[in-house]
Amino acid sequence: MSANEDQEMELEALRSIYEGDESFRELSPVSFQYRIGENGDPKAFLIEISWTETYPQTPPIISMNAFFNNTISSAVKQSILAKLQEAVEVNLGTAMTYTLFEYAKDNKERLMENHRPVCSATSISNSISVETPNTAPSSKKKDKKEQLSKAQKRKLADKTDHKGELPRGWNWVDVVKLSKTGSKDDE
Repeated sequence: MSANEDQEMELEALRSIYEGDESFRELSPVSFQYRIGENGDPKAFLIEISWTETYPQTPPIISMNAFFNNTISSAVKQSILAKLQEAVEVNLGTAMTYTLFEYAKDNKERLMENHRPVCSATSISNSISVETPNTAPSSKKKDKKEQLSKAQKRKLADKTDHKGELPRGWNWVDVVKLSKTGSKDDE
């Protein structure tokens, strides 16, 4: 059987196995993502597996560069990838995408045992919200808009079109006026 036929058979099998599974995503016919863990789980991570032209005779490309994994340290990512590479070597020559996803699911706790969140979005937003009440009184003074008189508003309206935009070339320099003033300075 050729590599292409093997890939077609594995693709069909993956689609039937993971049909309705929210953790599985088919990015393309040769690239797949699987979320290990539940959505709110701090130890959840995302694995992306892409097949090469000669897969399964050659190893697939395994990546953890998804934005979902931004709170996982690079050391933990490298550890997970190393463990998955060991599983790849054992299964080389056979369809292994399902096996790799299941291996990661079964060993999630062991793979993430050294995980300490690097910097989560919730801690950033909490620090911002804590600082906001202290700076609020001074920022209110700065946020106050300057009031325009009726004459100023009318002059501004005359300069702009009906959409409130300035006409093309409103800030262009008048070359004739500039050259006349420049010649007076020379005298």
